Amino acid sequence: MRDMRVAACEARCMARGGWYFCLKHQQVEPAAGCRAADRLGPYPDRETASRALEIAQERTKAADEADQRWNEGD
Repeated sequence: MRDMRVAACEARCMARGGWYFCLKHQQVEPAAGCRAADRLGPYPDRETASRALEIAQERTKAADEADQRWNEGD
């Protein structure tokens, strides 16, 4: 029963703008949370939003590697 309620809550949240990770409070929140400047997202679900810092780190590393390849002329 709880899983169905969580799924329904996530569906409503996504319809309202997804899930975010608040950098100020270090927690996942729905669209009606802190100001945009303090958040990462939107993410499709709460679990993905909870990995926001890890995802950002992975994307930064990939971008840095692409910049390095570009600068080296490869």
